[in-house]
Amino acid sequence: MSKQAAPNFETTDFETTDFETTDFTLIEQNADYVIIAKAPGVDVHRDGDQAGITEKVSQALGVEKLYLVHRLDKVTSGLMVLAKRADVCAQLAELFKAREVSKFYLAVSAKKPKKKQGWIIGDMERSRRGSWKLTSGKQNPAVTQFFSKPLQPGFRAFLLKPRTGKTHQLRVALKSIGAPICGDSLYDDAEAALKEARTYLHAYGLSFNWQGELKQYRIWPTQGEHYCSEVFLALKAEWGEPEDLPWPKS
Repeated sequence: MSKQAAPNFETTDFETTDFETTDFTLIEQNADYVIIAKAPGVDVHRDGDQAGITEKVSQALGVEKLYLVHRLDKVTSGLMVLAKRADVCAQLAELFKAREVSKFYLAVSAKKPKKKQGWIIGDMERSRRGSWKLTSGKQNPAVTQFFSKPLQPGFRAFLLKPRTGKTHQLRVALKSIGAPICGDSLYDDAEAALKEARTYLHAYGLSFNWQGELKQYRIWPTQGEHYCSEVFLALKAEWGEPEDLPWPKS
């Protein structure tokens, strides 16, 4: 099988499906690429003496070299694609660049958003302390679609579909509608962020065509009190097939 079953979120018929470390969980390994679920707090790039995710995965799996196709912020958990060859990396990177990869994220905020669903569109500009901000300009805009649902009192879940791939795009998008992500010390209130065990942003779904086959991957978040709540887990039934949802029109 080349497609994960949904909404049961199982991995079957892959070379390895039960490999897990504190840094990542293996979702699929084939002749061309590896799909992993990165843990929150793990750097994609090498940081001093600390290896980046490609090094960690290649060492753990005994693969000579892996190539980074795309990136996730250190604080973000979830799905990543790592190529086994340079030519595969180039092909996959082109799919991301051409926006032929569907990406879906899950987030939690403790603030009430200005709107409950829709589009968030605007140019992004550098701000303070390495952060970004959304502006009203649309010369080269970041574009995000989203749904949201209430969780326990005071918290809200978000299903996000980025249409572009800007740095910190989703973190900035939710900040711009008054609902910064829980635990995000860069965009949320620093004191409130310290009370959370993690930043609640998770790369939940990836879909793309590869060699004539539709590849779909899902991994529900498993780390973090809000992600593990009964109310959040119940959202699997509604958000289990994100491609088929009636996404808000612009």
